[in-house]
Amino acid sequence: MKMNERIHLICPVRACGSPLSLVFYGMRCPSGHTFDLARSGYVNLLQPQDSKSREPGDSREAVAARRRMIDRGFAKGLASVIAATLGAQAIGAGCAILDAGCGEGFHLADACAQLGTDGCGIDISTPAIEIAAKRHRKLVWIVANADRAIPLANGSIDAVLSITARTNRDEFARIVKPGGFALVAVAAPDDLAELRHLVLGESLERDRVARVVEGLAPRFALVSRERCVETLELDRASLDDLLAATYRGQRNSQREALEGVERMTVTSSRELLLLRRIES
Repeated sequence: MKMNERIHLICPVRACGSPLSLVFYGMRCPSGHTFDLARSGYVNLLQPQDSKSREPGDSREAVAARRRMIDRGFAKGLASVIAATLGAQAIGAGCAILDAGCGEGFHLADACAQLGTDGCGIDISTPAIEIAAKRHRKLVWIVANADRAIPLANGSIDAVLSITARTNRDEFARIVKPGGFALVAVAAPDDLAELRHLVLGESLERDRVARVVEGLAPRFALVSRERCVETLELDRASLDDLLAATYRGQRNSQREALEGVERMTVTSSRELLLLRRIES
């Protein structure tokens, strides 16, 4: 793990919250709580009470499938819009970005590379963080439950990302500097409509924007909203990976719906919401 002056981790032990320092065997706080570094370079700060299962988050298979999709270029469009949106708000060199629910780290790593920022990714899935740490060694990677608590110091982050992940209003507001930003991507109503129609027999449209904006108020206020739509031409291998990368893909009956389908055009559609942290 490569630490820097802009990423300030704190001890996740309940009622502690002291700064964590990098030592030769891992990370340690002044109270003596220690956390080992994995060989791949991440640190696991997940506390027992913050996990409901022995292997929380996305499985190794789902993470690998998503990584293959990304390697085929299916996430580049959204990544470009994320970087452009942050860059337009003067997020650049000297800034720090957190990705809460970062998965295998692509969107954070791409944004940091384009903008020249430092970055920290947090996810509850150890397989996801392991892949992220191996691929992007210049960034900080943490296993933790961002839905419960984010092990970063108050006001230490310029922007927090939540890319098709959950949001945590109070923790986001705590770690983001006043005037900083939350950038949230949610599935648009027409996202994967063709696939949903095939495997579920319906393509029910749901608008998630109002729920996100209301959920982050009054600590964050909406600045802009942009739709990012891509048309994906997927062969059978890509369709299998897309199913495996979603919860829908875990059911045999839904996978069987693809029998005989060798190619399909699928819509990838995201609503990208930029919100500004309100000074309290």
